[in-house]
Amino acid sequence: MREVHVDLLREAVKRLCQQAACVLPQDVMDALRCAQEREESPLGRRVLEQIVRNAELAQEEMLPICQDTGVAVIFLEVGQDVHLVGGDLMDALRRGVSEGYREGYLRASMVERPFSARINTRDNTPPIVHMDIVPGDRVRLRLMPKGAGCENVSRLAMLLPGAGREGVMRFVTEAVEDAGGKPCPPVIVGVGIGGTAEYAMLLAKKALLRPVGQPHPDAEVAALEAELLRRVNALGIGPQGVGGKVTALAVHVEVFPSHIASLPVAVNIQCHAARVAEAVV
Repeated sequence: MREVHVDLLREAVKRLCQQAACVLPQDVMDALRCAQEREESPLGRRVLEQIVRNAELAQEEMLPICQDTGVAVIFLEVGQDVHLVGGDLMDALRRGVSEGYREGYLRASMVERPFSARINTRDNTPPIVHMDIVPGDRVRLRLMPKGAGCENVSRLAMLLPGAGREGVMRFVTEAVEDAGGKPCPPVIVGVGIGGTAEYAMLLAKKALLRPVGQPHPDAEVAALEAELLRRVNALGIGPQGVGGKVTALAVHVEVFPSHIASLPVAVNIQCHAARVAEAVV
């Protein structure tokens, strides 16, 4: 059993908050530059040029890519041969986010009592934490700052099984069309199919962690992703909603078995600032 002190995780989270806010992953930068080349709309191409330049400047100056530095969503994979020592895990993660946002001068967006007083917690805590127990003796942390513009257009449908593949595609395409320019296209569309209502939503968000454009390993799911991407880009929403060929950089789908009477489908959209930073302790 390998011992891991929770302070190592606090430090990692603190570092990841600042890295994710300022540095887009290489796969996202590559996808944006490819989009620039294939966009046919002159205005859309101009918007993509500005998006790419903004990301380059953010990295050079270590300044946030977007003023909305998001909710800190943490995906934690804890090896079953790890013994966490030195304190409370969730408190360490919370303190890591607090220190990361405060010391990085990142915008704190979390409010208490969202239905009434809406008082800012002032350090962007608490984070949203999803944890899986996995084989091994390491802890993998992935931090995704999620802005409200794209999170607000999330959708869930409990379709009847008879809706089938076509019903899934119709729902996902309508969700992107309804979102329009609000989630700051070109977007990455995360889709969760199966499980239960809450698990489909989690699958949709996890789908956004995959490197942009990497197809699902299952051929049938990969074909569904390709067809969804074709339909979404045919909507003509374009970069930042100004019209064009590139509405989405990718559609990622994750699938899980479900009840015989259910066909849950969830959509979680990520804006062009697809910020994810990772550490392994």
